[in-house]
Amino acid sequence: MWATTPFGPFADVMLEEPGGHRILLAPTDETADFIATTYTFDEVRVAPVTFRRTTAGVTLSAPGLSLTFGLGRLSPLGRMLRIVPPAFATNTTWLRAIDPIARVLVLGVRTAGSANAGRREFYGVTRARTITDAAATWHRNLGSLAPLWPPVRFGFSSAPPTPQIVDVTTTIAG
Repeated sequence: MWATTPFGPFADVMLEEPGGHRILLAPTDETADFIATTYTFDEVRVAPVTFRRTTAGVTLSAPGLSLTFGLGRLSPLGRMLRIVPPAFATNTTWLRAIDPIARVLVLGVRTAGSANAGRREFYGVTRARTITDAAATWHRNLGSLAPLWPPVRFGFSSAPPTPQIVDVTTTIAG
């Protein structure tokens, strides 16, 4: 769910099926092309992706996909992030410096790395909240909420293994 982008606000879905097949669902040809050039997918679909975020949770839908999840308190990561001012937390120099620490603190997560097409990418996380419950279908019921394992393989970083939603500023250079 991207509030501010060169393409305007939009939502996309990056999902990896149990067998490793990586799929991008993006709302327009333009967003699909940019995302698929930056990250690695086995399949790209242009399809409507709609979402609604409230203080209580998030609902998201796309063809074949339905997702609803509830939001809890700040996660332990979220509490730690409150120490760093947001303007500093999204600075690429800071993100390069803390990348080795982030790798150790949160398995699978990085803050700086290489993307496809010679691009450099940086993830500045400013908030993290726990996901308390979820109901999801991807052509079938996906079952109960569980840790993310193994890490996803779209780019140089994954999401935290503990279910949570993070506010992240993504900077792509090159």
